[in-house]
Amino acid sequence: MAAALGTAITPAEAAAPFAPRGNNRRPRHLVAASRSQAAPAWRFVLRACASPIATADAPDETVTEPSVEPALETKLSKLACPICYCPLVGASDQSGDTSSLECSSCKKVYPNKQDYWDLTVAVGSTEYSESMPAITELFRTPLVSFLYERGWRQNFRWGGFPGLEREFETAIAYLKPTIGGTIVDASCGSGLFSRLFVKSGLYSLVVALDFSENMLKQCNEYLRQESISDERLALVRADISRLPFMNGSIDAVYAGAAIHCWPSPACAVAEISRVLRPGGVLVASTFVADVIPPAIPLLRIGRPYISQITGYNTFLSEVEFEDLCKACGLVDFKFVRNGSYIMFSATKAN
Repeated sequence: MAAALGTAITPAEAAAPFAPRGNNRRPRHLVAASRSQAAPAWRFVLRACASPIATADAPDETVTEPSVEPALETKLSKLACPICYCPLVGASDQSGDTSSLECSSCKKVYPNKQDYWDLTVAVGSTEYSESMPAITELFRTPLVSFLYERGWRQNFRWGGFPGLEREFETAIAYLKPTIGGTIVDASCGSGLFSRLFVKSGLYSLVVALDFSENMLKQCNEYLRQESISDERLALVRADISRLPFMNGSIDAVYAGAAIHCWPSPACAVAEISRVLRPGGVLVASTFVADVIPPAIPLLRIGRPYISQITGYNTFLSEVEFEDLCKACGLVDFKFVRNGSYIMFSATKAN
């Protein structure tokens, strides 16, 4: 890493604001694009963090906004069967809406759930079921989905998360090489960052992806409340360890405050590496439990049991993320730190 830990980001380094751009009767989560409407009066006012953020190779935050207009066919072409990774073909109902997607190879059908596409492996099963880790099931509940942006996510500030604006700025700076392409907001929750990516107008397509049905429904509700156009947005239910995209088809993946909740971070990062194109970028934020050094040995001993019981993954240094990314074919690892908060990026090797 080029820079030493402890380097502070100055106010001058908090880059310039972004301006955005911008239904037909297709489902909200997958609609044909029309020409962009006049850009709304929306922008971010960038602020420096109140406390210094430790950084290694902090990103260049100057972003040029492209002109992007995806078509429905482009959206469909990005989706694939999570079983065999072959392309999906849309099937229309009598009204002309796309009611389901069918794998071009194994012929499995994936339904339109009105709020989202269900592209999980076991969708359609009538007898089979499997248990998920406790933390995964927690985020599938209607209550947590409702509370996520009504206090739950805001409490992350206690762990050093610098706030929505600063997180988004840093993410966009790391994602700069992928501007204009397709970005997947992995474990999007209620769509907090998915909506920001759409409003920024920086991507031709934003895929809001989560395993929680209720989180995706809540995301759709926020889209209606905020009158956000979904012409560049697809809502997809999927397993982070079995992503419904073809190899090398995605430009960027963002995973905000998510990796600590994944059943297997190694399998998930390997899947992300598979779907990223060469030069594609992963950006993720999470917690690192190294703020009390004397507790690290105990956490190292106890974290396997914490993970087995709750499904929560405990990380003890940024080196662990770098090692994981490298093992999965992701290079050029960079990160920023503030307390237990970390945001890092890594690039798919060419």
